[in-house]
Amino acid sequence: MGDRLEFTVLGPLDVRSDTGPVPISGQRQRTVLAMLLLSPGRVVSVDSLVEAVWDDRPPATGRTQIAICVAGLRKTFKAAGCADDVILTRAPGYLLLPEAHDIDASEFERQLDQAQRLEQEGQYAESVRAYAAALGRWRGPALSGVSGRFAESAAARLEELRLTAYEQSAALRLAEGEHRELIGELTGLVRQHPLREQVRAHLMLAQYRSGRRAEALESFREGRSLLIDELGLEPGRVLRELHEAILADDPVLTPVPVAKPTARAEARVVPAQLPPSTARFTGRTAELSTLDDLVPWSGKGCMLPVGYLTGMPGVGKTELALHWAHRVAERFPHGQLFVDLCGYDRDRAPLSSTEVLAGFLRALGVPDAELPGELGERAALYRSLLAGKRVLVVLDNAASYAQVRPLLPGTRECCVVVTGRDQLPELAGGADSVRVRLKPLSTTESVEFVRRALPVLSPESAAELAELCDGLPLALSVATTRLLAKPHWSADRLVRMLTDERRRLDELSCDERGGLRAAFESSYHRLSPEAARLYRGLGTLDVPHFAAWVGAALLDCPVSEAEAWLEELLDANVIDVDVSTVDGSVRYRLARLPRVFARECALVQEAPVERTAACERAFAAWLELAGSASELAEGVATVATDRLRRWLAQEEITALAENPLRWLEIEHEALHAVVHQSTGMGLVLYAWNLATCAQKLDSALAS
Repeated sequence: MGDRLEFTVLGPLDVRSDTGPVPISGQRQRTVLAMLLLSPGRVVSVDSLVEAVWDDRPPATGRTQIAICVAGLRKTFKAAGCADDVILTRAPGYLLLPEAHDIDASEFERQLDQAQRLEQEGQYAESVRAYAAALGRWRGPALSGVSGRFAESAAARLEELRLTAYEQSAALRLAEGEHRELIGELTGLVRQHPLREQVRAHLMLAQYRSGRRAEALESFREGRSLLIDELGLEPGRVLRELHEAILADDPVLTPVPVAKPTARAEARVVPAQLPPSTARFTGRTAELSTLDDLVPWSGKGCMLPVGYLTGMPGVGKTELALHWAHRVAERFPHGQLFVDLCGYDRDRAPLSSTEVLAGFLRALGVPDAELPGELGERAALYRSLLAGKRVLVVLDNAASYAQVRPLLPGTRECCVVVTGRDQLPELAGGADSVRVRLKPLSTTESVEFVRRALPVLSPESAAELAELCDGLPLALSVATTRLLAKPHWSADRLVRMLTDERRRLDELSCDERGGLRAAFESSYHRLSPEAARLYRGLGTLDVPHFAAWVGAALLDCPVSEAEAWLEELLDANVIDVDVSTVDGSVRYRLARLPRVFARECALVQEAPVERTAACERAFAAWLELAGSASELAEGVATVATDRLRRWLAQEEITALAENPLRWLEIEHEALHAVVHQSTGMGLVLYAWNLATCAQKLDSALAS
């Protein structure tokens, strides 16, 4: 066993051994070490470390540089006399072993837990001492000297814990009659945090009980003026009621030891709000395993565990969240909260955080008469009620981070699962957070879904039905439910109905909430006009995949603009993307059912001449690019035309010139699809010339 190391983050980041300070050189090493210290005993992925070090601008060598930083830290610790490994490599990243070392943040949180437990048991003097020991570990602003968005977020989190701990300790000390001793401490804290109403309330009460009634009223006046000037808000209920009590010399202000340090409502019931999970749930083994990492088994983390499930409409985000939540519900003995935030409901506006908090507070036992009126006060009471408790919160169909943020508990013992279709990058900022982007079910899983609902179907009929539903659990659910509701129908009849693309969405949109079409519409109507136009254009093409230049041809715009609209479609989860492991090229995909919906929109919103013109521009792009690639493959020198320069970035033109056969191989499947589609549309010239290029392609690839 080597020397024991002491790590401190509650102030400047520092490391000490038995022989003295251990120097940590370089900002990157400090950031990596801070990330590992704030997740002791838990694996921190390399991707999370890259994001913490470089925020949104990681270099191509980011993962390699992280490995170099970790190697440097290991070397430093060994040089300080620590013979055992402190940082272990564990897929998909690294893990810091906390057992043989001291981490002040972990000890701070352990002592906070102890203080809160003693307080709940009525051991107030012991609780005050535990709070003092925890707060005594602070040596200044947390993570001083560590820069970056991660450090700012983590420091804010720790600072909030510190202030809350001080408020709880001060409440106990006031209840035990220590008002005179507290005035100086509280005065300094109010100067540092003038908008923190609970601290000001404690100061006013300490001043009043010390016979300084005028000073207490002046503290209220100063706080009210600040709140109005800076936030445009009147003080909250706590300050207003205390102010009125001081004016009336209310006897309730006389110091009397109380059973609890706060008069706020406590949870009197254990909420169990999870809706039932369907028995048809199938697959998702890897996704369930990823979510399992959220459960704070050890309680050693310092970040609130948050899981974000995202994916295209109908892919089964809600069902996965509910299935997992029921599976781990027993790990959250203080309850489970659930709400549908209606972020994508065309018939209802998204729920406001204020009204959601009202429902959560009622579920936690707060009477209507005690519900605060303002969002900030409701959020503060909500976090207070959940402090020290293990509650699972499921926020379904979130429209934005602003809608979600006030609903996040303030303690690591709780866990939150959010579902939504947009990216919400703010939810992936912590080491304890996971993001799961759901894909459609595999063919095997889709068939299993169908046969679980309809065990009498033959494997062949189940496979046909599953294929037409495109692996989307919502489509599979609607299809199987229709057959169950109409026992006189055969599977072949429904398959025939779904085979007709003009009827497919009609047949899969018959449930009580509008089915698949309603799900697609709710995402489509949130797109910008140009992104929606591009989506409709992509729906008119029959290609299995496409590059950004296809979008440029459809919109007749530079490729840089098309890439922006494609990224919007990707962020909205209406298209998918693949990145080649060979050359890093990006290919987009539009699944079959979303393509059917996009084509419907194009038929309704665009004239036939506009649709045909967009297709012709795309066909012309394929023709010109395929012709250039074929000539380059045959050794004929060509120069990129103005149109090619408009559609392709310079690096793509260079890649095409350097390896035309690679380009032809990638476009092989799409090119044949375009030949077939242009033939069907009667565009004979395009069909003939494209077929000629395809024939050359086949010969070139064969040789």
